[in-house]
Amino acid sequence: MDNLSVEHLLGIRDLTEKDIQIIFQTADSFKQVINRPIKKVPSLRDITIANLFFENSTRTRLSFEIAQKRLSADIVNFSAASSSTKKGETLVDTVNNILSMKVDMLVMRHPNPGAAQFLSTKVNAKIINAGDGTHEHPTQALLDAFSIREKLGDVAGKKVVIVGDILHSRVALSNIYCLQKLGAEVMVCGPTTLIPKHIHQLGVKVEHNLIKALNWCDVANMLRIQLERQDIKFFPSLREYSMLFGLNKEILDNLDKEIVVMHPGPINRGVEITSDVADSKQSIILNQVENGVAIRMAVTYLLAAKIKHQ
Repeated sequence: MDNLSVEHLLGIRDLTEKDIQIIFQTADSFKQVINRPIKKVPSLRDITIANLFFENSTRTRLSFEIAQKRLSADIVNFSAASSSTKKGETLVDTVNNILSMKVDMLVMRHPNPGAAQFLSTKVNAKIINAGDGTHEHPTQALLDAFSIREKLGDVAGKKVVIVGDILHSRVALSNIYCLQKLGAEVMVCGPTTLIPKHIHQLGVKVEHNLIKALNWCDVANMLRIQLERQDIKFFPSLREYSMLFGLNKEILDNLDKEIVVMHPGPINRGVEITSDVADSKQSIILNQVENGVAIRMAVTYLLAAKIKHQ
């Protein structure tokens, strides 16, 4: 098997198209593993992984943990809420203390953009960025693109619209990089206040009318409104947002074609997407969750291979 060109997974921006294809091919094999009666492989029996979450997470954290257990790795879980960082210890000190216990790999989520990148220059371990502030969330973008490939056969040439809170979303940025590297066309759609000013420099289309965006696309990725990241009001009310940018069954049924509906979760049902859309046959939201485990197994396995070769 080919090796990745990177030593860490810090962001999609660092990956080549070949890297992404290697991750997808590896995830294909792991997807077969997780659908077997015995869902474990002994690949990483001698690897210890620390999960460092300095920010709340349920799905990403569980997904990484399950992926690591399926690969037979040893796992250490670290939650910042109950850690010495609350006592003023620095990030590097915290991590070095963990690494001195002979940990090989770190999966880290942190509220500060660039935290994973910074850490990669300071410590001797492979690092997977599980989301850094509003910057990147590479494994989410990989599982999203992998899910599109699984559903539509290929990502190249497909039209994907990302709808909602683009300004605060690390998922949107990683998705834009990933989809473009795989040859998809990308559009963002949302209220003017939630679209970054210079986003057109990334080569994406911008649309403020949801119906036009949906008629253009093959796939709609509906983002969650990140109320926890919004210090000021970016739109008058959730009800108004939902009326202008929420996806319901009536809108879906009135389009002149069938589109694929995605959501990175957790869903605010009735805000960005209604229950009957989330649970419809056009939705691949649960496939995304399943694919998340396969993708995270693949990334962990490929980076661990580099540890063994040192």
